[in-house]
Amino acid sequence: MIMSEVPRPVGWNTWDVRYHTGVAHLPTGLRLRFGLAAPRGDAVHDGFTWRHGLVRLGHHTVDGAYAQVTVAALETTLDLQFAGGGDTLDAVASATADGPTGQQVRQLSDQASVRSGSPADVVVIVDRMPGFDVEVRFDVEASRTGHANVAGSAPTTGAVDGILPPAMTVLVDGRPWRLMLNAPIQSTTTGDDGALHVTVAGADATELAVRLDPVRTEAGRSDPATDAAVADQVNGAGAELVNVTAPEPVSAARTELVNVTASERVSSARTTALAERLHTSGWLGDAGDAYVRAVAWNTVYAPDLDRVLTPTSRDFVCAEREGFYGTWALHTWDTFFTGLVASWVDPSYARGIFGQILDQADERGMLPNRVSDDRGRTDDRSQPPVGALTVLKAYLGSGLSDQTRDRTILSSGYDALRRWHEWWPTARRGPHGLLAWGSDPAVRVSNDQASATDGDEHVHDEPGTALLLDQARRESGLDDSPMYDDVTYDASTHTMDLADVGLNALHIADAEALAVVAGRLDDDATATKLREEAEAARSEFNRLLWDAEHGEYRNRSADGEFSERVSPTMLYPLLAGGPTEEQAASLVGRLLDLAVLGGEPPLPSAARNDPSFSTRYWRGRVWAPMVYLAVEGLRRYGFDDEVRQIVRSLLDIFLDEWNRHSHVRENYPVRPGEDVRPLAARSDGLMSWGSLLAYLAFQELADPRVDGWRFAHPGADAELAGIPTGDGRLTVRAAETLTVLLGPSAPTSLDAEATASPRPEPKPPVTGQATGSATVLLEADPHVVVSAYRRGRDVVSGVATAHGSAGRISVAPPPGAHGRVEVHVDDASAVHTFGSGQQIEVDVPAPGVSVLFQMTREKHHSE
Repeated sequence: MIMSEVPRPVGWNTWDVRYHTGVAHLPTGLRLRFGLAAPRGDAVHDGFTWRHGLVRLGHHTVDGAYAQVTVAALETTLDLQFAGGGDTLDAVASATADGPTGQQVRQLSDQASVRSGSPADVVVIVDRMPGFDVEVRFDVEASRTGHANVAGSAPTTGAVDGILPPAMTVLVDGRPWRLMLNAPIQSTTTGDDGALHVTVAGADATELAVRLDPVRTEAGRSDPATDAAVADQVNGAGAELVNVTAPEPVSAARTELVNVTASERVSSARTTALAERLHTSGWLGDAGDAYVRAVAWNTVYAPDLDRVLTPTSRDFVCAEREGFYGTWALHTWDTFFTGLVASWVDPSYARGIFGQILDQADERGMLPNRVSDDRGRTDDRSQPPVGALTVLKAYLGSGLSDQTRDRTILSSGYDALRRWHEWWPTARRGPHGLLAWGSDPAVRVSNDQASATDGDEHVHDEPGTALLLDQARRESGLDDSPMYDDVTYDASTHTMDLADVGLNALHIADAEALAVVAGRLDDDATATKLREEAEAARSEFNRLLWDAEHGEYRNRSADGEFSERVSPTMLYPLLAGGPTEEQAASLVGRLLDLAVLGGEPPLPSAARNDPSFSTRYWRGRVWAPMVYLAVEGLRRYGFDDEVRQIVRSLLDIFLDEWNRHSHVRENYPVRPGEDVRPLAARSDGLMSWGSLLAYLAFQELADPRVDGWRFAHPGADAELAGIPTGDGRLTVRAAETLTVLLGPSAPTSLDAEATASPRPEPKPPVTGQATGSATVLLEADPHVVVSAYRRGRDVVSGVATAHGSAGRISVAPPPGAHGRVEVHVDDASAVHTFGSGQQIEVDVPAPGVSVLFQMTREKHHSE
């Protein structure tokens, strides 16, 4: 099953990078947002950011059909819910006064205070999104009557015989839209920028419903005659704000605007969105909600590109939100990790995110470290080669076999990934003929600045090389890592004078992943070439970067000396299949020592015993992408106990930040009590790649691998529900048994979330049988791990391994089988008959001994 590209650049969504509290319409650029104002005060507070009143993010569908956010200012908490996606926008705003012990953000002392016991006034602001040339004008006459324009309840004030009172008219390039509210309007004004401000008293905004949509005919389409008539009146007046006669009222029986009120539509959109989302419970807590929101809330529209983008963080890329760019920026490895996270929200969503960075390749095939609206491209440098790894993982997770996976995830990016892989050895050959991070001085980078994290470690550098070295360090993605404190820039190779373990290991792993991609796309010649390349590179890598004296991999300088600096990148060779089993044991034992990269939290970005270890950025903080690559390597070599300990510890940190602050962080604290929220701490509050810590925990239950899926009980009750695949939505439930289901998500509570609560109570795992048309694919004893699981139309296969004692699994036959199936267990085979919904049991007779099973649809003689 191939899904359409999402999100499409149409309809209402949180497209504008500047606001979490507003939505914009495409293709018109019309925008509606909310703010708070003190009674009789002139100032409107609408610039909510993580450090200025943004309290909690609710669920957000990718297409904008539903979004929820809670903000606070002026001793008032404002909860907003939007139902968009199409041309009709419905919103419900609920304002409540904070109590004397309220946790919400208080404003600066020079701002007007709110009357005691009442919430601040709610301001609805209508204008156009910057970057659009559309003309927006307003008819404010209706609002001056003091009557409510009904949007959220049955017609009351001013309604006669089911006829609505006149609606406020918004003209977008002459075409009329209606703006309706269900509460008395206190005032309507326009700002210096021409935006319409509609103010409702806080006491009347406990459940303020708003609707904004185009004027439609009885058939539901825009009415050209009405459009033209209203446009003539406005255009003829030649004024920005003109009082005109509103369009003829519409009968309640003839329009959706009354048949389905704004409040009802928002409620329905919420119920649907929560039921269909990826969600978690039990040991996983609300990690699923954090995971989805960290991506969906970061999807924006860039008018200058006429393109939907998902930067890793909307705050990070927007200057108006204390970010570092104008309104958008893409970073290469950030974007690949964002795409991987998005793949379990919607595989097509992921494909679009991968495409937005793959489209930035230059004529050499190089993907730039960064491309942005105001600071251009960094064509002198790239970023870590994780493209094929993440794209392949996203593809594997999009279905239970190649028959149902989204092949276009591979095919759409294959050529660009291959060319980027080939660029590295042509541009980054450094010491000992190995790869090293670098920067090309021949390429002029417009408006490039020194890293914001650059300290005084390089005051000794030769004049003219400091900037090039800084740029080379940024190519590593580990901007201020102490690993690069003592390196110099080699002008002859345009690289550091350091052969880097992490880069070389990632390039080998990239070759292996690309070989798999090539094979799945039937490019067998390239697949063979890449495998041979990986094997040759692995041999040189081990010969030159394995430090036998210390029993671990080390970076190596041009003079042949091994570096003493250690970070989790020294575990990347596991991802590349570099060490022998004996070497791997030595490597892991040394690096996960409590004084090095073990301890709490595990896998800091620099070794704890490094003299430069600190809480600063890449000099100690925990970074999800670095952890993800290290853990994937540990899993490849079967260090399952070590992985479980790491994943559990980091999931606790992830959930703590989410439950307390609604944050998915750029990086996580490395010392107890460390507060990473201030701007100076350099840890963005909603960065998509932070969700990799949740993804690693999800993989403890369900992990798509090259040879098939791995399903396992994590040792605690948990549920991971709603993974989108080409087969349907996948749910994995760990309780007394491990159960894998396909189909509708199991029942779950859709009660209103405590979005303003600092620490929501974790929901218990759902138990019981699946409902509806859900199919139980697997059921296993909790100590049995199923790996290499594949489910095609005619064949289901896998490997079952028990730990500690014998066990048993039950397996659903392939969907193409009808009553009879050939069952092969190791060397034994038999034909089984089965009824509807019946599973076939497979014994796992001894611990530690893997049992291979395969069930094949029995072919009829006519076939």
